[in-house]
Amino acid sequence: MRTIDWRNEIEDYLFITFGLLLYAIGWTVFLLPYEIPSGGLTGVCALIYYVTGLEMQVTYLIGNVFLLLFAMKILGLKFCVKTIYAVLVLTFFLWAMQRLLLAGEEGTTQLPRYLGENQGFMAVIFGSSLCGMGLAQCFLHQGSTGGVDIVAAVVNKYKHISLGRMLLYLDIFIVSASYPLLHDWQRLAFGFVDMFVCNMVLDYVMNYVQQSVQFFIITKHPQEIYEGISKELDRSATLLPGTGCYSQQPVSVLMVVAKKNQSVTIFRLVKAIDPTAFISQTKAEGVYGEGFAKLKG
Repeated sequence: MRTIDWRNEIEDYLFITFGLLLYAIGWTVFLLPYEIPSGGLTGVCALIYYVTGLEMQVTYLIGNVFLLLFAMKILGLKFCVKTIYAVLVLTFFLWAMQRLLLAGEEGTTQLPRYLGENQGFMAVIFGSSLCGMGLAQCFLHQGSTGGVDIVAAVVNKYKHISLGRMLLYLDIFIVSASYPLLHDWQRLAFGFVDMFVCNMVLDYVMNYVQQSVQFFIITKHPQEIYEGISKELDRSATLLPGTGCYSQQPVSVLMVVAKKNQSVTIFRLVKAIDPTAFISQTKAEGVYGEGFAKLKG
């Protein structure tokens, strides 16, 4: 593999690990102590924990073994390798965080409630937000926390359905099924709040990072601007011939599509090379091709 490929792989694993840490903190610090039901395989494992006391990392690991066997042929080895890594790391984080929280708490298996008693709603807000951010980091770097995320990733590979929406459908069923076990309407309501907040944060983070913008740059120095964009941002451009309607003079129009967070760099490059350039920036919905999302059938 090329050096840049190794660099990208290392970056992916670092961000996946960070996302898993956020996810584990959301569960062990906020959701588990207040016995909040949630969606996904972790939600199912949490329900088993609430009812039987069996720690969720155990059932989480077992359940993912079967789902990974299902995903291997469809999602490919690269996705599964990162998912296997994520499952093992999250299993460790869930175990380690619980041990850390229970350190010094002799004779009890009840995780401490740092927000105080009767603070289930705030626990849902904090916990589900952290879980949503953690999931987004994993998905953005071609990873997964396993569980029903695998099912959502399979659907997302072939259909234009956001991961957040697909997970929402699956989570509605899982959270609804928690009432026969817990017999608590308040916790059921908290479960739905957790479900919506987590998926809203997931979609927001992913869409914000993946937002693209389109530039039309009318300039006298198209080649210099293109070379600067190519060198600084590793982006290409398309040079379009044009004619000024007022001046009737030929002009050069540079069309550039880039990520939203690269906009400032493009403005600075253009200003440094051609302060008299005319720039139009618009939000680009659905950009597919090299350097952006893969074209789906």
